[in-house]
Amino acid sequence: MRLGTAASRWLRRLFAESPLGKRGERRAARYLRRRGYRILARGDRLFPGELDLVALDRDTVVFVEVKTRRSAEAGHPVEAVTPAKQRRLTRLAVTFLKRHGLLERPARFDVIAITWPERGRPTIEHFENAFDAVGRGEFYS
Repeated sequence: MRLGTAASRWLRRLFAESPLGKRGERRAARYLRRRGYRILARGDRLFPGELDLVALDRDTVVFVEVKTRRSAEAGHPVEAVTPAKQRRLTRLAVTFLKRHGLLERPARFDVIAITWPERGRPTIEHFENAFDAVGRGEFYS
């Protein structure tokens, strides 16, 4: 069992959210609340992944992927939301909607890109309806 425990700790560290990422998620949640959104869930872990933020914008369920970077050196943060990531987020969204009895609600996917330099204030960009649900027809909004 000792190997299992060590492997478990290693996996947790490997997939642990960076402190910058967590700060970005907190800042994004605050940004959305100030714009009248109601936060339904933060860091909701489902199989096979995690939803950063789930919010309610009037009657629309909004799945928000938050990408935080120190700079755009490696590309704009929104570029990290690849087609594969979009497919995973779509599956997670369907699971969340089913689990909470929200399948009848309209839904959309937003991306919040935060560039947070070592010194200075973060820049927040909100991309509403950033992408359509991706998959084999299991999700309609």
